Amino acid sequence: MEELQILRHSASHLLAQAVKRLYPGTKLAIGPAIDTGFYYDFDSEHTFTPEDLEALEQEMKKIAKENLKIERFELPRDEALELMKDEPYKVELIEELPEGEVISFYKQGEFTDLCAGPHINYTSKIKAFKLLSATGAYWRGSEKNKMLQRIYGTAFTNKEDLAAHLEQLEEAKKRDHNKLGRELELFTTSDLIGQGLPILLPKGARIIQLLQRFVEDEEQKRGWQLTKTPLMAKSDLYKLSGHWDHYQDGMFVLGDEEKDKEVFALRPMTCPFQYQAFLNRGRSYRDLPMRLNETSTLFRNEASGEMHGLIRVRQFTISEGHLMCTPEQLEEEFKGCLELAIYMLKTLGLYEDVSYRFSQWDPEDKEKYIGTQEQWDEAQGIMEKILNHLEIPYKVGIGEAAFYGPKLDIQIKNVHGKEDTLITIQIDQMLAEKFGMEYVDRDGTKKNPYIIHRTSIGCYERTLALLIEKYAGAFPVWLAPVQVKLLPIADRHLDYIYEVKKELEKNGILRVEVDDRSEKIGYKIREAQLEKVPYMLVVGDKDIENNAVAVRSRKEGDLGSMSIADFVKRITEEVETKKL
Repeated sequence: MEELQILRHSASHLLAQAVKRLYPGTKLAIGPAIDTGFYYDFDSEHTFTPEDLEALEQEMKKIAKENLKIERFELPRDEALELMKDEPYKVELIEELPEGEVISFYKQGEFTDLCAGPHINYTSKIKAFKLLSATGAYWRGSEKNKMLQRIYGTAFTNKEDLAAHLEQLEEAKKRDHNKLGRELELFTTSDLIGQGLPILLPKGARIIQLLQRFVEDEEQKRGWQLTKTPLMAKSDLYKLSGHWDHYQDGMFVLGDEEKDKEVFALRPMTCPFQYQAFLNRGRSYRDLPMRLNETSTLFRNEASGEMHGLIRVRQFTISEGHLMCTPEQLEEEFKGCLELAIYMLKTLGLYEDVSYRFSQWDPEDKEKYIGTQEQWDEAQGIMEKILNHLEIPYKVGIGEAAFYGPKLDIQIKNVHGKEDTLITIQIDQMLAEKFGMEYVDRDGTKKNPYIIHRTSIGCYERTLALLIEKYAGAFPVWLAPVQVKLLPIADRHLDYIYEVKKELEKNGILRVEVDDRSEKIGYKIREAQLEKVPYMLVVGDKDIENNAVAVRSRKEGDLGSMSIADFVKRITEEVETKKL
């Protein structure tokens, strides 16, 4: 893999050299290798189009054939700055390097780039590559900086691997929830409403409703108590929780503290609201563990460049929960939260796709967090012990913790390989004290409970996006917005079709549609297949005579004639077992 990363990094330099040849006034930013290939960021007056990418790819092939030697050299800081004086982004990077740091460059023909390397030794070794897209990207990922143009590409050691990867990308495009979700009329967006504020259409809203009912019922079975709290609060609440100091940039603030008597903000998370339920009356150790859950609508002021379909939005709904417990209960309750999350993932068919990240604080950037070094060491030590005891195969993410505590992030990738957090479970020993949350212990002393912040299925919108991509829109029967499509061959079969519909609904099969259009049956079947409906029931003269239906399965094709009772038994079993 390291060899492939070196090849891809060298391919990014090949791209930069081609851009410099065709668009000499372009300024260079950065061009790393990434898991799926490489990219390079450019500051250019020219806007790169798909046609430009083809021209750049041809120029890259030309440079590769020139078999230029790729040579490394080092310079002192002043000479390095002089060499890069016409490249402002490179100058900025050099100036930030610590004193005594080696400043290295790589040269191939007329092209030289600031780079730590390593690289291959000749351009001719870069043979199997492809430029994929051009998009916008802020310099250093901050919207406060200039918007640059990022060109993505990929490279492999041979053409066969490249072809297989490109085929995989084509499949990913077909499964992209942002495309498929709109085609299947699950959601839409409106410029009039705003970016990151999707509208769930009836089919998409139905899936979310099914998920919410499933989650809330399962949480209730496991001892969680449902709450419903306000969507906004005064700034006082967020100042007490620490969100005002540590998260205000990500919040929607209503009002101006300098002008208004009271300033409100839409909630970015529910924890400080649910704490008020704990504080409603005095608590003792007998009340613990106290498990509070909520289907919470939240608001976060995401950067415009970060938003994507249903994956990252500004308003979303989450299966949120907060659990107050004693130190002795902490591990068992954490385990219960994890078991709930794993149950959800397995039921949805997403379990095999996730990985685990133990997100810790960054002791070099203490301004981001509340609490002392000792408190963080204790909280992270406890969490590490729990994760190791539960044998969770995690990676460590420094600087990824919440501002009040470490967390286990359950990570998942979309079809394009972009990783996001789906579910989190966090340990918090700080906010209870800030809010004055106490319980009377067995010995009569007052103590602050530990708090576990958790989601069980994560953000519903993001989960829906991942399910669209996982199943390419062909949802399992229990989640399908339309479970059965009834297809009469002719108008004379409609009365019987509607009797079948009533019988299905009487047996709890409620998401049923009748296609009563005056179209040929072949057309109706194709339309239902494109809508990815799990079952089609076709009715003609013979079916009415036999008091039956002709069953077509999305997965298995034509299943032949079946009594209505037998079909009800079949589909009911699939729904009740949540068969995937």
